[in-house]
Amino acid sequence: MARNEWINGYLEAILDAGSKLRVVEDGGGGGGDTKSSLEKKIKTLSSSNSMIIRRWYEEMKHQVSTRPHQQQPDKAAEKLFSATKYFVEEVVNSFDESDLHRTWIKAIATRNSRERSNRLENMCWRIWHLARKKKQIAWDDAQKLVNRRMEREQGRNDAADDLSELSEGEKEKGDGNQPESQKENISRISSDVHIWSDDSSRRLYIVLISIHGLLRGENMELGRDSDTGGQVKYVVELARALANMEGVYRVDLLTRQITCPEVDSSYGEPIEMLSCPSDGCGSSGAYIVRIPCGPRHRYIAKELLWPYIPEFVDGALSHIVNMARALGEQAEGGQPTWPYVIHGHYADAGEVAAQLSGALNVPMVLTGHSLGRNKFEQLLKQGRLSREDINATYKIMRRIEAEELGLDAAEMVVTSTRQEIDEQWGLYDGFDVKLERKLRVRRQRGVSCLGRYMPRMVIPPGMDFSYVTTQDLVEGDGDLKSLLGSDKTQAKRLIPPIWSEIMRFFTNPHKPTILALSRPDPKKNVTTLLKAFGECRPLRELANLTLILGNRDDIEEMSNSSSVVLTTVLKLIDKYDLYGQVAYPKHHKQSEVPDIYRLAAKTKGVFINPALVEPFGLTLVEAAAYGLPVVATKNGGPVDIQKALNNGLLIDPHDQKTIADALLKLVADKNLWFECRKNGLKNIHRFSWPEHCRNYLSHVEHSRNHHPTTRLSMPAPEEPMSESLRDVEDLSIKFSIDGDFKLNGEVDASTRQKQLIEAFTRIAAPNGNSKRTYCPGRRQKLYVIAADCYSSTGKCNDNFWTVVRSVMKAATLSSSSGQVGFVLSTGLSLLETIEDLKCQQIGTEDFDALICSSGSTLCYPWRDLGADLDYEKHVEYRWPGDNIQPMVIRLAKSEGEADDVVENPRASDPRCYSYTVKQEAKMLKVDELRQKLRMRGFRCNLVYTHAASRLNVLPLFVSRAQALRYLSINWGIELSNVVVFVGERGDTDYEDLLVGLHKTLILKGIIEYGSEKLLRSEESFRREDVVPDSPNIAYVQNAYEAHILAALEALENK
Repeated sequence: MARNEWINGYLEAILDAGSKLRVVEDGGGGGGDTKSSLEKKIKTLSSSNSMIIRRWYEEMKHQVSTRPHQQQPDKAAEKLFSATKYFVEEVVNSFDESDLHRTWIKAIATRNSRERSNRLENMCWRIWHLARKKKQIAWDDAQKLVNRRMEREQGRNDAADDLSELSEGEKEKGDGNQPESQKENISRISSDVHIWSDDSSRRLYIVLISIHGLLRGENMELGRDSDTGGQVKYVVELARALANMEGVYRVDLLTRQITCPEVDSSYGEPIEMLSCPSDGCGSSGAYIVRIPCGPRHRYIAKELLWPYIPEFVDGALSHIVNMARALGEQAEGGQPTWPYVIHGHYADAGEVAAQLSGALNVPMVLTGHSLGRNKFEQLLKQGRLSREDINATYKIMRRIEAEELGLDAAEMVVTSTRQEIDEQWGLYDGFDVKLERKLRVRRQRGVSCLGRYMPRMVIPPGMDFSYVTTQDLVEGDGDLKSLLGSDKTQAKRLIPPIWSEIMRFFTNPHKPTILALSRPDPKKNVTTLLKAFGECRPLRELANLTLILGNRDDIEEMSNSSSVVLTTVLKLIDKYDLYGQVAYPKHHKQSEVPDIYRLAAKTKGVFINPALVEPFGLTLVEAAAYGLPVVATKNGGPVDIQKALNNGLLIDPHDQKTIADALLKLVADKNLWFECRKNGLKNIHRFSWPEHCRNYLSHVEHSRNHHPTTRLSMPAPEEPMSESLRDVEDLSIKFSIDGDFKLNGEVDASTRQKQLIEAFTRIAAPNGNSKRTYCPGRRQKLYVIAADCYSSTGKCNDNFWTVVRSVMKAATLSSSSGQVGFVLSTGLSLLETIEDLKCQQIGTEDFDALICSSGSTLCYPWRDLGADLDYEKHVEYRWPGDNIQPMVIRLAKSEGEADDVVENPRASDPRCYSYTVKQEAKMLKVDELRQKLRMRGFRCNLVYTHAASRLNVLPLFVSRAQALRYLSINWGIELSNVVVFVGERGDTDYEDLLVGLHKTLILKGIIEYGSEKLLRSEESFRREDVVPDSPNIAYVQNAYEAHILAALEALENK
């Protein structure tokens, strides 16, 4: 009955809160001291529940006061807090529905005529149903996870059946049942990968990308916020380490530029040098390059960066193209030096790297750091947030899709441990351990993979051991007397300041130090460690405990989870009377961390990581580098680290006795301590940056052997024309021939004009080379007409051609009419496009390029409509070809007749398989169909077009947006000088045309039917996670040329 008494107390509190809040609101005035006003209200509400309410008020006061540019605490608190909601949530989350039902029965049995009793009964009933609904939602979410796993398993089985002919050979090649001792504990260079050889003649350009957080080379603000953590340190160290490798000429680390008064001005610097190359080393060094992206003067959290990813892609593309040209002029005799690899870190940078990889035809590498799908499932299991709340708070579905795209595009994925591969990446549609092994064996044997692909999961991360000195590697006697001595003044000069800060806590600082270093996060499990230490008298007598738990000024001003952990730590120290035995300094600098490890090693101490789950455990490797034995959780990465280093013990993080026994064993047994120290120092080289970089570059080189070798070309820089030559359209009329232009002999007018143009281009050509291809990219602007105007039956209607004519007329009226080129971008096939142009009496020669079949075909009317063969080679990588045709027909329908989806050979081409969809057919949405294909190892892009009556299946990197990036590079036109004309909706690739650095004009009222209903399922992310409020997007009320011209001029002035 005790539980029911608690429920009754909460229910009474709900009634009190509701009624008394109305009284307060009715009697509340307008002026006066608002803070004290809120306190009075809280005091009124807290008559029977003072502790809960007051605890809430202190938390709310802190949360509001620490938010800049927000309302005063009282107004914000009143807006955010509902006492009724608070107590209802406590009841629903804390009690079982059976307890609630018994309380309701009791309320019925004791009912009387009083209004309060009736309200209590009704409220019991409502909250009981609320609890049941919550339980049903949790069950539904769990069922969805189960269904998804079953569907993923079915996809894997389908792929395995198709690949079954090599099953015996695969067992011979990689038997998953071989003894553990015969397996590599941590992935190393495999037999089919050649070890990287240092070659100073190579001049490699490497691009790393890490977008979110505050990133700089020195004085990193690690822990300032959740976005500025270990990833920042990791990518900076990786950039420096790669730049130090022989054969690597330059490393660029791309991140977001932040010019915000709330952060240091260094984050707004466009370029920062990370490593200065020494003379004669043949290297240009490593640099942080900051790309403008999103709101220019705001530092925003990573969850809010998603709509601005295409803008970052375009900015990064511009930088890489310019750098490739500059490096080529320095080192390659004028040929552009394209990146050797593009490496994305975390989901957001992974999406950027995937898009750049497709645009530049360069291999991509991905490091997840932490993964969204694993976090999503953990949050669902906790039951505190619904699926919708999780998605709204963390933008989790947008993040998961970015990670899936990274898997689609990546040649390899850098992982920390086997646990990450099996239990985290294994949750994704785009990866399966068994299927990846099958495909790898087939590739090694030269057997077709039938259009399927899985990325390779390889190599653990590296560590920077530059702070480790020779003295750290020498076994000391563990006695601090030589340093502390009797001369305290001299001791202060000899020992690091952080040592003094730690040792002031200890009664006897000479005892071995048990060191724990982590954030004050409940997942780090520090409180269990403290309990184990407090309850083990032999351990307390033998050792001290040092807790380095971030930096703090006032515990009450920290986040709720951190303050709870630190408050619990202080209470436990008091409970077990550990004063003089536990150190918990308030502050430490990042540069002092090596000294903290040295102190523990000097006292023959032990490092412990008792986290509930540890994805990798960089601190374990750091501790080993300073000669510290370790005790670590058995959940996650430490298992692999221990197999590699063999320098400590693994424990169950939930078992206090096991933790205490392991610590006591290492501290008390000096022989074991020295053995662990020796093993750690001997094997630590496995985690060094040079070792990591050699493995990294070896795998990248191996990946490039399987990657297409076609590379983009760029127009040669032209000598600037004088003012008298600008805007000349007819050279034969505008120029007279003299000097070098003089021609011998009498010729007719046409021959004279031809010779004149050849002579002029010969003079303009660099190095006297007269061979110059016509290039529309010399235009200063491109107008791209991409409106998807279809009737209900999927026929291209007259609105489209009205738009074409209006845009062309508006261009002729603009001040830059002679500098503008036109591109037609459509879901129509090339044949359909040419036929419609003829019917509308619009000449193909009016366009510089035609982008057809949703981006799969790119041709040039000035080449007699010849297709760009380089583009075709550029985009066909990972194209499954004929292998995917029967699979699409089988999977695309959610239900219905067999002929709801049929092939459309007339609209198809070698890089676009087109399918006609019946008008009433129930089709899978793009994200659902893509998921099913990924589960079977197929990597494709899917577009519904023609008012959802046609499905185009395309290679992974084919899209209308990527075709524009290709033209931008090949023609040398900045994307900021491109204007895209669209309607208010369109094909399912419509959103891709709205975002980026180009300008977008949305013409209202021209689209009758779109395909957006088949873009995303209800559980996916939303449009606002893709399309931002951007000054580059403008609206036009109709397709009249005068309105278009006015909108264009307005965009130019922004």
